[in-house]
Amino acid sequence: MVDLKLVEPKDFWYVVGLIVTDGNLSKDGRHIDITSKEISHLEKVANALFFKNPIASKYSGRNREKTYFRLQFSDAKLYRYLQNIGITPRKSLTLRDIKINERYFRDFLRGVIDGDGSICVWKHRTNGHQQWSLRIVSAAPIFSKWIKEEIETHYKVRGRLHVRAHDEKRNNLHIIKFGKLAAKVILSDIYYKGALFLDSKHKRHLECLQDESKMIKYGEVLRARVS
Repeated sequence: MVDLKLVEPKDFWYVVGLIVTDGNLSKDGRHIDITSKEISHLEKVANALFFKNPIASKYSGRNREKTYFRLQFSDAKLYRYLQNIGITPRKSLTLRDIKINERYFRDFLRGVIDGDGSICVWKHRTNGHQQWSLRIVSAAPIFSKWIKEEIETHYKVRGRLHVRAHDEKRNNLHIIKFGKLAAKVILSDIYYKGALFLDSKHKRHLECLQDESKMIKYGEVLRARVS
């Protein structure tokens, strides 16, 4: 059981973002779990929630070479709260807008990105410059449209929403993409000193911020955000 009086709000809303993406509410009305490839990440999450539940390992489908880790806990009160803000069992396709505390939007968003986001880099085929983008992938159309609009409003940036057929399932994938400048603005705000984060995403975000190619006129703005 999670004692919210002990948990820092910024950490709580980060965990909510993780539950929205890499978590699940069981049908029993009590159990909540979060899955990650990195056991050290779940250990940090458990510490932030002030409990010592054992972290279990599990396999991905039939592929027993892919090992994931799961943090599971029982808390009926928290379960009902998560339902009230918009998270439901079997949320993959039905997830809608989430009633979040706007003060901690960046923490919630960081949880979403650490769960179902990616920070991509590639070389431009024509000019050879390094390109960056921030992407969030979801199978839930309403949630995808909602969070894209929330990010655009919060950070005064523009993104694009692409719909692509899923290779293995009937439902489509909704891919939210923000280009290089927008990615820098967003990432420089959500990954800050003292924040709870996935180490691999944090490392990639630093690489993105340190790449100043074709970004000279935005340098002072971005450095101010980073500091």
